[in-house]
Amino acid sequence: MRKLSITRRWLFSTLGVTVIIMLVVIFVSSKALRDYYYDTAYMTLYSRARSQSVNNFFSQYLNAPDDVFSAKAGEFIENYTEQSLMEVWVIDRNGNVVATSTGFSVENEVYPDYEQALSSNTGTATWIGETSNGEAIMSMTVLLQSRQGQAVRYIISLQDLNTQHKVFTVIIALACAVSVGLVAVSGLFFIRSIVIPVKRINETAKAIAAGDFTARIEPHRYNDEIGELVNSFNKMAKDIGEADKLKNDFISTVSHELRTPLTAIKGWGETILEMNDSDPAMTKKGIEVIIDESSRLSRIVEDLLDFSRMQSGRMSLRLEKIDVLAELDETVFVFKERALREGVELTYNATTLPAPMMGDANRIRQVFVNILDNALKYTKQGDKILVTAEILPRRLKILITDTGCGIPPEALPHVKEKFFKANVSVRGSGIGLAVSDEIVRLHKGTLNIGSVLNEGTTVEIILPVDTSPPLDERTSEDEK
Repeated sequence: MRKLSITRRWLFSTLGVTVIIMLVVIFVSSKALRDYYYDTAYMTLYSRARSQSVNNFFSQYLNAPDDVFSAKAGEFIENYTEQSLMEVWVIDRNGNVVATSTGFSVENEVYPDYEQALSSNTGTATWIGETSNGEAIMSMTVLLQSRQGQAVRYIISLQDLNTQHKVFTVIIALACAVSVGLVAVSGLFFIRSIVIPVKRINETAKAIAAGDFTARIEPHRYNDEIGELVNSFNKMAKDIGEADKLKNDFISTVSHELRTPLTAIKGWGETILEMNDSDPAMTKKGIEVIIDESSRLSRIVEDLLDFSRMQSGRMSLRLEKIDVLAELDETVFVFKERALREGVELTYNATTLPAPMMGDANRIRQVFVNILDNALKYTKQGDKILVTAEILPRRLKILITDTGCGIPPEALPHVKEKFFKANVSVRGSGIGLAVSDEIVRLHKGTLNIGSVLNEGTTVEIILPVDTSPPLDERTSEDEK
């Protein structure tokens, strides 16, 4: 299908309608002006033709001989004071023009209004036409009172009126043409101010689609919707570029994370195979490494699956009545041995009271595992990790604080974003915190992170819990 540009569509629609409207304006204005001129001429003729003074002048000569009537007609013409405004004829009963205000005899002239007046009930008729020499006129014939054919014919030349009408029509047409021109120029300028940025957006979008994530649109000169669109598009392009970089970094990181345990598993598997049970201690150590690295692979795969579920909105919870502190106790116990091996002091300080809530025990434990794993990864030998838990009204507040390397201030707002890693030298997929934040959010809680570079990081987890006393305790209190 042939592409029709916005500019052409505008020319065919808006400008076309404007031209039609202007043509209608010209036609209506011209007709109204012509009617006004002709009505003015008609009223002038009518006011003179209905004057009783004319009938009074000719009343005693209507039955006189033709030569007497003709003489009186000449006298009437000589005394007529408005000869400069209109031409006047006097016609006898035979239809002959016996006197004219111009003084010239009338030959071969057509005056249909006289014939119409003879047959009219009012004895008056008007005609608009041209004389034998082509002059446009408006004439009105009024029969005298005798109705014997004598009449006075008043004639106004329309030449000047028609000329004025044409001049004003041309002026109106020129004004409309100028208006259409201004509309066209301003409209084209306005359309171009939209079309050109849209073309640039289209070209930039094609460049981005081709893989050039550095493509940007020049800022729009006006602070309007197009300017806002350009800014939004540039921001989108920047975000896409950053997301693509994070994706590439993520693929590189995950590839490395997968390669390391696979290499260890393969290496120890080959070693055990070659030893052929000759060194049981070494075989046991190799199997332990294979089991540890397999667990590590499982965690990576589980993180990827959780991320996929989170992205598609399919992450679900298996809710049941759980004790959050029991899950935290178990997780800390598991990590104490690892902390001891890595030379990190892990301290746990929590209330002995239960913290019941409706939650998914495996998901809650996954959050604790991710946070403690990060704390150990970003601390070195001799550092400390402190885990505290405090029950507040209808809430459980858990703080996991380390004295590790901390997070740079510019990276802190992004640590919960997918694929983001504040320190690329540390192993990890960069999605653990994003998954943990989503799990806490699904439990109607919050996960906040505060950090000071080179001093340490604190992760705050707040979860809603049921702090009301058990039913048996409430019953005992009621009995008291």
